[in-house]
Amino acid sequence: MKLWSSFAIASTVFALGACTKSEPSSGTATPAAAPATPAAGATTAAATTAPSGLAAEGSTAPPIDVTAHNGEHVSLAALRGKPVVVYFYPKDDTPGCTKEACEFRDAWDKIKASGAVILGVSTQDATSHVAFADKYKLPFLLLPDPDATITKAYGVPLRNGLAKRVTFVIDPQGKIAKVFPDVNPSGHAAEILAVLSTIHS
Repeated sequence: MKLWSSFAIASTVFALGACTKSEPSSGTATPAAAPATPAAGATTAAATTAPSGLAAEGSTAPPIDVTAHNGEHVSLAALRGKPVVVYFYPKDDTPGCTKEACEFRDAWDKIKASGAVILGVSTQDATSHVAFADKYKLPFLLLPDPDATITKAYGVPLRNGLAKRVTFVIDPQGKIAKVFPDVNPSGHAAEILAVLSTIHS
């Protein structure tokens, strides 16, 4: 009986060792597999950013020259002398983006009193922006960025083609006064008003 028990224990130890031990090598080390290279044109689900990251506070805001959802031409250079809020958001008419836009709408009188211009940017086209603005009666301009040109210029991360929620406040001299890299839609309009109150033409 003792002999059988000893044999059973030895077999169990051997089996456990086989599960955790690597296969014996042939004497030549097997090189680690190289990381897979994505096929040309392939995209990944992971967030990607412009090499320099987010446009930094104190730097000159990257130029914007585009037609807004309502057909109006928007040039950041032409807005010099006014504070400009450029806010990036993922997608029209989704819960968080609607909350954020409607807070700006509800604070519109105070925003206008500060002299500021609000520009919303997402990767949807003008048709989507028109429907979103009309549905919620948004009084500010939405900029279509389907090829993510503006998004990438500001270093805003993209995931599955959608921009991260990031806001830049630009002073009247065209410098970035404040960056909000991780925006919570709830209460964001109040945060923007607080910054605008410190900016003077």
